[in-house]
Amino acid sequence: MAVTRFEIRSREPFEGGRPFGDAGAYERIEGVLHFAVDPAHPANREIVDLDLAARDADGLVQFQADATLLQPVDGARANGSLLLDVVNRGLRTFPRYNRASSSAQDPAAIPVGDGFLMRRGWTVVSVGWQWDVIRSRNLIGLEAPGALEDGRPVEGEVSVTHQLTAPATHVLLADRQHRPYSAAALDQPQARLTVRDYPGAPRREIPRGHWRFGRVKDGRAVDDLDYVTLDGGFEPGLIYEVVYRTNVAPVAGAGILAVRDAASFLRYSPEGGNPAAGRISHAFAFGISQSGRFLRTLLAHGLNVDEADRPVFDGMHIHVAGARRGEFNHRYAQPSMQYAYGFGHLPPFSYDDDVDPLTEASLPGLFTRLRALRAAPRVIATNSAAEYWRGDAALTHVDAAGERDLPDPPVVRTYLFAGAQHGAGAARLTNTSALDATNRGAHYLNIVDYSPLFRASLINLEAWVRQGVEPPPSRVPRITDGTAVPRATVIEAFRAIPGARVPEPDRLWSVPRVDLGAGEEAGVGSFPAATGEPFPTLVSAVDADGNEVAGIRLPDLTTPLGTHAGWNVRHPDTGGDGQIMPMMGSTLPFAATQSERAAGGDPRPSIEERYGGREAYLERVRSDAAHLAADRYLLAEDIDVVVADAAARWDVIVPLPVR
Repeated sequence: MAVTRFEIRSREPFEGGRPFGDAGAYERIEGVLHFAVDPAHPANREIVDLDLAARDADGLVQFQADATLLQPVDGARANGSLLLDVVNRGLRTFPRYNRASSSAQDPAAIPVGDGFLMRRGWTVVSVGWQWDVIRSRNLIGLEAPGALEDGRPVEGEVSVTHQLTAPATHVLLADRQHRPYSAAALDQPQARLTVRDYPGAPRREIPRGHWRFGRVKDGRAVDDLDYVTLDGGFEPGLIYEVVYRTNVAPVAGAGILAVRDAASFLRYSPEGGNPAAGRISHAFAFGISQSGRFLRTLLAHGLNVDEADRPVFDGMHIHVAGARRGEFNHRYAQPSMQYAYGFGHLPPFSYDDDVDPLTEASLPGLFTRLRALRAAPRVIATNSAAEYWRGDAALTHVDAAGERDLPDPPVVRTYLFAGAQHGAGAARLTNTSALDATNRGAHYLNIVDYSPLFRASLINLEAWVRQGVEPPPSRVPRITDGTAVPRATVIEAFRAIPGARVPEPDRLWSVPRVDLGAGEEAGVGSFPAATGEPFPTLVSAVDADGNEVAGIRLPDLTTPLGTHAGWNVRHPDTGGDGQIMPMMGSTLPFAATQSERAAGGDPRPSIEERYGGREAYLERVRSDAAHLAADRYLLAEDIDVVVADAAARWDVIVPLPVR
């Protein structure tokens, strides 16, 4: 067993010991999982540089991961299902199933929301896997082993990319606030800093004498191996990329083993050191955004089999990951990096094998290795419109030529949450991100709350795994019915909406063919990556209101109060002219009255013309929600949730005279 010990550091009643229906009271266990893995074992050979890590007297590589375990106090009340929460940048994400978010007053607290998971008796474990998380009680991470040569960390080139939303005198050599890849030395004549105006634009090199490793502190320039500073500062909207030498060399892929082996330990180990011993019959993994791309990486490497040759996860809910993977298993990996072209943009994209029409090279699928091992889990993949608009999500179900729909593998369902942005929207009209006041859009941010669909996906997955109940059919844009179209087609349709600002089609992110040099197969890249012709990008077609016609359409789209899109144009103050805000969507409300619509020249019928008043509107919303529940895309218990959400959005959008 790769887990040698679960070190329990605290064990306390969850939510003061309050009962959750038939599952009763829960407990919260905080601790550290200790691992010792054999780098030569077939189950571990895919982990890049694991063979370069220090070994103990038994020839094993040791590392640690933080873990949070929630389970019923009475083991007999547990439902037998383990949900492994692949944390996102150190944050526990499973409370989203409970329609809950973390508290700003106590971010280490686990919000219970409506207790959705607990009322059903789930055992939930959150596992740290990311080496560069600055660990705390709030942020859980990994103490990774290091890759060594002659007893020293492997030194080589790394690339760090930034696109800012506000001016800055210096930037950290990391994505957001993570542990950086420190420069190996201040004086690196061969280091390069380049700038681009937009993703596909040519790079312009900034003379070496105009920038240095350092930062501005109290108005003074100081040397600092963790930062880069530029004469005149960094401008918002431009894409900066620095390539330099580092001597920080974690075995980042050990995080994949931490997730796999934590689940295996809790599921299979009968030993007393396992707090969940004897409770778990089925294991599920949940990953959202970054951690969803992490799970796609685990699948692609065939790592759903432990050292005892047992399958680990029976099912996975992979949310808003699109068709990409990430920087999770290569030398100098930056797990939080999203848009810099590199290992995360390489195939596989789809679940089954495909062929690149330009090179005629075979493109392996996510399940290629796992099928040979007979260890492919059932997967429900859910995406918002934002993952399609960033250029990749359609590649999960469309061939690499963009000409043919791919059939669903028997163990996969894929759903588009139509008209939604990356994160569930809220009933407020603002153009500013709640996480970053400098990140603003030209439109209101998207207000569609897809969380009820999100919950149904997990319950459908559990029933599929445990009872063999097939989930409802995939709902995605299709080439065969004309609902999958190029982005430029939709952009053109938006030009008729008053006040709409549209992105420039040639300034959008895409998935190019990426070449990382001779070391690519071994997980050692050359930076910056060479890029070629992009793979095709398709999104959902839209109706006369500008709302998406494919995917699962909530009442926000079938009984709309406005046009909802998975993209939003960057505000002029944030730079990046003609580009979109990463992950953010738009809401463009309808005119409230017919006279208001006519005065504004809006071709979309007004709210007054559509519904007359609030009660008639909510009746239609309830009917639409009931149809979704009948088709099992929504839980019956969440019909009232959808109606309440719709009422809140009406109250935000519609002025009093139309009530």
